[in-house]
Amino acid sequence: MTLLVIAPDYASHLLPLATIATAWRDAGADVVVATGPATDPIVRDFGLRRVDLPLGRGSNAGVMRPGEQPRDEAASLEGFFDATRRGMVPTMAYQARERLTDLMWDPVGRARRTLEVVAEVSPDAIVVDHLAFSARLALQTAGIPYGDVVLGHPSALPVAGEVYGYPPAWPAAFSPETAELEELRMLCAEVSRRFTDQWNTAARELDPAASGIPDAFASHGELVLYNYPAALAEGDGRTLPPHAFLGSTRRDEGPDTDVERWLADDEPFVYVSFGSFLSVRDDVLARVADALRRLGLRAAIATGATDPAALGPVPSNWLVRGFLPQVRLLGRAVAGVTHGGNNSVTESVGQGVPLVVLPFSTDQFAGAAAIERSGLGRALDPNRADAAELAAAIDAVISDDVARAALGGIAREQREGSGPAIAYTALTGTSESS
Repeated sequence: MTLLVIAPDYASHLLPLATIATAWRDAGADVVVATGPATDPIVRDFGLRRVDLPLGRGSNAGVMRPGEQPRDEAASLEGFFDATRRGMVPTMAYQARERLTDLMWDPVGRARRTLEVVAEVSPDAIVVDHLAFSARLALQTAGIPYGDVVLGHPSALPVAGEVYGYPPAWPAAFSPETAELEELRMLCAEVSRRFTDQWNTAARELDPAASGIPDAFASHGELVLYNYPAALAEGDGRTLPPHAFLGSTRRDEGPDTDVERWLADDEPFVYVSFGSFLSVRDDVLARVADALRRLGLRAAIATGATDPAALGPVPSNWLVRGFLPQVRLLGRAVAGVTHGGNNSVTESVGQGVPLVVLPFSTDQFAGAAAIERSGLGRALDPNRADAAELAAAIDAVISDDVARAALGGIAREQREGSGPAIAYTALTGTSESS
């Protein structure tokens, strides 16, 4: 049996997709990953085989730095980072405008290359990152079935009544004006219309007999795999397509001597990470560090693109590095502070760790609202929360026994049924042990 995994050339996207693929790998299948060259080391670390399929103008092997990107992508990133400093609506408006160039880069060329890869690999099953739009365009136009993996809050795949890029919910800490929300929704609707035109035009170039679709953002494969805990989606009133919730795709990480030595001290600690993109917000990381110093708590902080010096005085019992083994550390942390990215949220909730979420962009606002609604953590505005407010929120989630009990139940459930095993059963109709 052969599984083909298609993912953009970004570590944060490839890691959960590659982890899903381990169920096939461990069952003896041949697993081929179609992605760009930047993440080749990750593919090899998983013991998988890569074929070349760049799907965008940029890439990210672990930490996103504009200076390492092509000129157009670097300018786009700088604009995005600037927008995050202006708030929720300006950020989502900026992302909406950029969407027409960064999500369907060279759609016909990438789609044709996708079909070449499928012909070369001849897979028995295909798993695709939902944001790999050009690849999904190829598969849908050619009538090739695939499993559609949605990374992030389920609203990353809009359902009836929703517009892609417009948050269906956001935390109480954000209070946008009605007029700016209406303007954002109109912009997102216009972008959706133009993006769908791009999709349909490309589909007709691939196949002149192709039928147009009404909303390219709402298109999906026969089965949607939500890399998300079901508990966080309950109660939001959304009607989903045929799907399975994977909970989290908690990956194995290699041994790290320094981290193990640090963990030998049983003193409680808080894990902090803003992921591969938002770690550039050194001003917010500095305030989080200040909050942790005020509480006298030990901390493990993944600084990413931020210079550790920006954090201020670093206590001797802290662990501060550009990159840290997140899964391993979350397994011991008493709380997490995150931007609300998919890996951070799923891996925290899957290990019973309460969160303070500081959302900056895209579906992070809906995800933070879900954490808040379910009582599994707190959400604050990263541009407004000062060190005192951050300290109060961190202290509150650590002290919340009700949330910890609920998280413990979710963690037990995910230990009994792992995300990769659920995906394998959903797509093959058999269990790994069959």
